[in-house]
Amino acid sequence: MSKPGLDKWYAYMKSHDTSALWDLLHPDAVFESPVVHTPQRGRDITFKYLTSAAKVLGGPTFKYTGEWTSATGAVLEFENEIEGIKLNGVDIITFDGDGRITHFKVMVRPLKAINLLHQMMGAELMKQQGGATPQSQSR
Repeated sequence: MSKPGLDKWYAYMKSHDTSALWDLLHPDAVFESPVVHTPQRGRDITFKYLTSAAKVLGGPTFKYTGEWTSATGAVLEFENEIEGIKLNGVDIITFDGDGRITHFKVMVRPLKAINLLHQMMGAELMKQQGGATPQSQSR
């Protein structure tokens, strides 16, 4: 069975084409971080978190190691090593009927990895503060 949204997600992870990611996100997408308590609502903030995560986690040692799918989503297990710390986690992704991401939740272990990601993601998000999204660049 073809899963167009999931195929587009994998294509984004290979290309890091931010325009493709923007198009893949539903305008009301929700992002749930392993560190931030409240869900982050809307395409703009979801886009910022996912592009930051791609920069922090998307290095040469990042790989998906498992995939479980349903009619409306997928759980993708991943692993990576950053600064000598091995981490693993899951991306839990929900898609709408058009294959756009409506909900993206990340869970990571161990605690040492979460603490490192918290620090690195905070720095990356600060770099993006005030940055333009592909949509605002085309206006």
